[in-house]
Amino acid sequence: MQVLLLSGSLVGAVMTSRASDWEPVPLVILLAALALVSERLAIETRSLRLSSSFMAFILAMFFLGPAPAVAMALLSIVVDMVRVRTPRSGVLINLCAYATYPFVGAMAVRALELDTLHNLDLGLAVAAVFLAVNTLNFLLVAVPWGLELGKPFSVQVRTMFLPMLPSEGLACALTVGVAITYRELGLSPLIALIGVQFLFQVLTRELLLSQERADVLEVRSTQLASLQVGVLAALVQTLSLRDRMTARHSAAVARYAKAIASEVGCDDAEQELVHTAGLLHDIGKFAFPDRILLADRKLDEEDWKIVRTHPYQGARLVRRIDGYGPVADIILAHHERIDGRGYPRGLAGEEIPRLSRMISIADTYDVMTARDSYRTPVPQSEAIAELRRVSGAQLDGELVEAFVRVLERSGLHFQHTTDADFERELGFEARVHGYALPKAA
Repeated sequence: MQVLLLSGSLVGAVMTSRASDWEPVPLVILLAALALVSERLAIETRSLRLSSSFMAFILAMFFLGPAPAVAMALLSIVVDMVRVRTPRSGVLINLCAYATYPFVGAMAVRALELDTLHNLDLGLAVAAVFLAVNTLNFLLVAVPWGLELGKPFSVQVRTMFLPMLPSEGLACALTVGVAITYRELGLSPLIALIGVQFLFQVLTRELLLSQERADVLEVRSTQLASLQVGVLAALVQTLSLRDRMTARHSAAVARYAKAIASEVGCDDAEQELVHTAGLLHDIGKFAFPDRILLADRKLDEEDWKIVRTHPYQGARLVRRIDGYGPVADIILAHHERIDGRGYPRGLAGEEIPRLSRMISIADTYDVMTARDSYRTPVPQSEAIAELRRVSGAQLDGELVEAFVRVLERSGLHFQHTTDADFERELGFEARVHGYALPKAA
């Protein structure tokens, strides 16, 4: 049937061709160029395909004849099939469709006696032919594809034909306008109008491509952020395999520090920042040798030199992650002291970032109260007394009192028996999308 339709359309186009169908020659060249270039620059999304090639075929049907319309359509689809390397099974389908619907449409137009039609009638005729041959084109493609692939016709109508109607309606309206313009004003304004149409198509295509690149960039940024945060989480978990308290301790410090930040009126961004820094504050211990990390003896001076590098090592590692520079700054200063005797830089008082001072308090409290720390745990009351004792020297006194208020009011406490605390506090997916992604992008 496809071979018969293709052969019949080609023979019919030749038999009905007249010399006047190919005049004016500039119009033939213009429409052929419009069909070829527009098809190459077609705008495609999931629910829209915008091209001026169909406009060229309709104009050829109305102002030239069957033979030029069929020739332009076949030339356009052959070039497109070569470009996209159409499968062999689709070649005959395309050739049949692009020979049949231009011939049928042009023969219908020939019967209309265009010279007797007013502009309104011409516009209605163009719209009717446009929609009719567009439907015929769909049928000529959908029916054979459905038979070959076993795809129900109703599914093709729902997924292929109906979603394209908005863009086809726009193309129909443009074609009506161009047809009336050519009839009233001639070839020169038509060239200008088609030039504007080309510009619109190029700009729209570039806009959609830019959006597509932005979407790809967003996906890549998400993947990169996920990978980076995942690496940090894996490092903390790996460190915990060597020293089982690390992940649990990190989760506790993160929670305590965030509670202090909330108590003193920090905004959500600062609370999230100190929480993240708490999770990662000891990641620099990854470089410790086992003789230090698992020491059951008093450390000597050489060992302490290594220990004092872990804020710097941790900050250097975290700073490599896009958007985590502020986290690195907090980690770097979390072992500084108010009296200036801390490390690694010997900062004092207000020189120490406020969020780092919160990490110091949370770190000190958890080491004193946790059952899995390297020292015998003490009751909460004794830990509070010790925090107050070192206020003003080691710790920020104002922040210590804020933490004490939180403890006395809510009984904030961690279960020190599972590493699941770290996973829960990490909130991996939310951290990737809510923190790392915006800064990375």
